[in-house]
Amino acid sequence: MDLQELFRQGQAALRVDLFDIAGTPVTVSTLISVFLIIIVTFLFSKGIRHAMERLIKRKDVLDAGNIAVASRLVHYVVLAFGLTIALQTMGINLTALFAAGAIFAVAIGFAMQNLTANFVSGLILLVERSVKPGDIVEVNDQIVMIKKMGIRAAIGRSLNEEDLIIPSSELVQSTVRNYTLRDSVTRLRVPVGVTYGSDMALVRRTLEKVATDMPWRSKKHEPVILMWEFGDSSVNFEVSVWTEDPWARQRHRSALHEAIWWAFKEAGITIAFPQLDVHFDEPVVQSLRGLKSAS
Repeated sequence: MDLQELFRQGQAALRVDLFDIAGTPVTVSTLISVFLIIIVTFLFSKGIRHAMERLIKRKDVLDAGNIAVASRLVHYVVLAFGLTIALQTMGINLTALFAAGAIFAVAIGFAMQNLTANFVSGLILLVERSVKPGDIVEVNDQIVMIKKMGIRAAIGRSLNEEDLIIPSSELVQSTVRNYTLRDSVTRLRVPVGVTYGSDMALVRRTLEKVATDMPWRSKKHEPVILMWEFGDSSVNFEVSVWTEDPWARQRHRSALHEAIWWAFKEAGITIAFPQLDVHFDEPVVQSLRGLKSAS
């Protein structure tokens, strides 16, 4: 038997019908193709997961547990894609399966829409890097330091030493103030009002000295003193000082308030408080005098 005859017999063996699926014959070559597709799918999934894990670890955006979750999800997606190709190779019509799966997916989607939104938001944050571990952000009027970034939620530490679980959708769909996105420099504004009889030049000099002497202020920006408005009972100033430690904003604001208080006290400047002047018409004054005389 020569090689050509052997090759023809091998081809004939590969074309042997083993069974039918929905009227489509399945041959030995079909099974071999399906087997190779599954092997390639697993190898491709393994390569994708290793590359993703190296990238995530290098950028330090997820901890080990979340990396494992993300890796497993990628594996399932790639595996589902490969199995789809394998089933189509065997001649299985996936139209009916996709129709049933679509209905099932819609039902699951309604039941798990919040979880899905958080998962998608987590992937967006992972790619955009707009919020990352170590960032100081303001969410729902709270200043939080991000400790961990997960697929579903982020873990943050508040100024009250509380651990907060922040859904990823909150960080994507709402306005989040990130104090450390490009740099850590942030501006502190402190209002203060003085009486109308005050020496305004002295007030400005005193505020400038207090702001300049703050040991924690950023040297990249000079303090700004503004005469903000003429109020009902006071002339209102605004003191702006920059700091490079946004996590200590509350302590810095308190220190600036206290320094202004003592500086005004030393300079003899009165901090204004609400006052009300009452003026009586002349008939009312005469009536009050009559009551006083009668008593």
